[in-house]
Parts: sequence; C-alpha cells; structure tokens
Amino acid sequence: MAKYLFDRSMALIGLIFISPVMIFIYMLVKLEQPAFPGLFSQVRVGRGGELFRIYKFRTLDETHHRCQSAATPQEFRPTPLGKFLRWTKLNELPQLWNVLIGDMSFVGPRPDVPGYADALEGADRELLKLRPGLTGPATLKYRDEERLLAEQTDPLAYNDLVIFPDKVRLNLHYLYNYSFWMDLKILACTISNSRMLYNGERI
Repeated sequence: MAKYLFDRSMALIGLIFISPVMIFIYMLVKLEQPAFPGLFSQVRVGRGGELFRIYKFRTLDETHHRCQSAATPQEFRPTPLGKFLRWTKLNELPQLWNVLIGDMSFVGPRPDVPGYADALEGADRELLKLRPGLTGPATLKYRDEERLLAEQTDPLAYNDLVIFPDKVRLNLHYLYNYSFWMDLKILACTISNSRMLYNGERI
C-alpha cells in the first residue's frame, strides 16, 4: 500500500511541478525535428504480461532512418539534443504519466518490448507480478548499457546471453526481498547517480 500511495502521489506532484520543464523540452524537440511529434511512444510489456504504451521525449534522428529503404538498429541515431536527453535521462520524464495511471511504478524492472519479459519461462515469470519501473537495481547496474552494447561485436547476442539474464537475476532478488526503504535507497542512488551495495555487489 505504501508503494501504491507513494507512486501515485509523487507522480502527480512531479507532473505538476515539472510540467514547465517538460513543456520546454517538448518545444526544443519540436524545433530540432519539426516534422515529427515531440513525444515517442512504444508498446511495452507490463504487469501480468499486459501490454501498455510507454511515453518518452523523441531523441532519435527520424529523418535519417526514414530516408533509408531498409533501416537497421544501427541507423537509429540520437540527435544532438537527443544525446543530452538520453545522457541525463530527461527523455524519460513523460513516464510520470505512466506511473500516475498505474502502468508503471517508480521502482521496478524496466519495461521490455514484447519478446523478452513476456517470453520468460518457469520461475522467472514471477517477474510479471511487478509493475515496470522508472528505475531499479538492474537499471542502476546497467546505467551505461548503450555504451556497453556499442562496444560488442554482436550487441544483440550480448544482450540476450549476458545482460538480459543478469537483469532477470537482479529483478527477481528485488521481487523476493522488496522493502519500501529499499525503493527509497534505489531512487536516491538514481537521482544522485551514485552506486549502492545490492545483494553483495556494487551496482
């Protein structure tokens, strides 16, 4: 109950007080790419395997990949503003709306695209009991995930064989050892961009 009340109340307060910042960011995004919406939405897997639509500020160079006959993941390049928004995580601010309406929580596993979380098997499917979060233990450990993947010769294989299974392990520990105080600690480390000791490892 404490988590539920915290999520809804803080999301509402955040949307009220940060709305001027969000409007300003939206205007900057539109100035950079006037032909496209300032918000980006995508279907993700939520609690119980139900699909929902997540919202972010647009950060990718749509003009670049739209002009290609066959775009690949490597062709989705961040714009100059997009790089800053992704680095500061300001592109995630619209997800406060997802928290307010109950699709997401402040702390929990990051929501995956279909084909990952909904494909979990056995005991790992217990993760679907959790609402996806803005941050979590796996998010803290892999805060530099984009850079890490860019260093790999086969980013998709590295994600599927190394990163995703490790995220499942960290998030299962969160599920089975949940406490409201742990949520507050994870949020504090996320905001301060600091590391914490979690299940015996520094993340």
